[in-house]
Amino acid sequence: MTDSDHIVTGDGCRIAYRFDGPEDAPILLLSNSLGTHMGMWASQMAEFSRYFRILRYDSRGHGKSDAPAGAYSIDRLGRDVVELLDALAIGQVTFCGLSKGGMVGQWLGYRAPERIVRLILCNTSAFMGPPSAWDARIRTVTEQGMTSLTEAVLARWFTPEFLARAPESVGIIREMLHATSPNGYAGCCAAIRDMDLRATSSLVRAPTTVIAGTRDPATPLDQAETIARAIRGATLVTIDAAHLSNVEQPAIFADLVLKAALSS
Repeated sequence: MTDSDHIVTGDGCRIAYRFDGPEDAPILLLSNSLGTHMGMWASQMAEFSRYFRILRYDSRGHGKSDAPAGAYSIDRLGRDVVELLDALAIGQVTFCGLSKGGMVGQWLGYRAPERIVRLILCNTSAFMGPPSAWDARIRTVTEQGMTSLTEAVLARWFTPEFLARAPESVGIIREMLHATSPNGYAGCCAAIRDMDLRATSSLVRAPTTVIAGTRDPATPLDQAETIARAIRGATLVTIDAAHLSNVEQPAIFADLVLKAALSS
């Protein structure tokens, strides 16, 4: 990762961010998945920067952001974004988030609608039970570290074909997982464990596109369909990929996002 700047939230957590692209372009805000950092969007940066000023950030507990101990919440992760925009004096953005990032986007869609021009929710869910599975993952990473779950995570994030043909791309994501703070990972696992956005999906009014991987075992297609049905006027599009669809199908993913972000 290259250099980034930081803001400090009201509870004292430093959040790392960086801008790319033309300063006079509209802003596209990108929000990373659990276990990665803002570098996960590297394959899309050249294309996205043709049309947008790109604002990326490392979510709490990840990358160069602080990783306070204890459980986080989707409310806290969403407020981090609002505080980031406030600190940078940014009124509105088009928001694109993948997995956990898409959960934050759903929260923003109903809690901070005045900040959102368009929502692009990728490989995500409004609810991911059961809590016991997240509790087990928290125990594992707390007691054994990130390397104890990395290979199982990669097997869910990518199709077998991609794992075999793209070891360099997979290796970059593996390194992100290994570098993630166990505190930060566990804190965000707790946020996902306790999250239930199903009742508020119908309150989202921003134009919304939902991108789903047809071979995604982590947030399957039916979960994307649930979100798209609940948000009035939402569009559902699919991509032949597993969970990290932007890494597995970078060009197709970029085209889908830009089509959604540039739609009138």
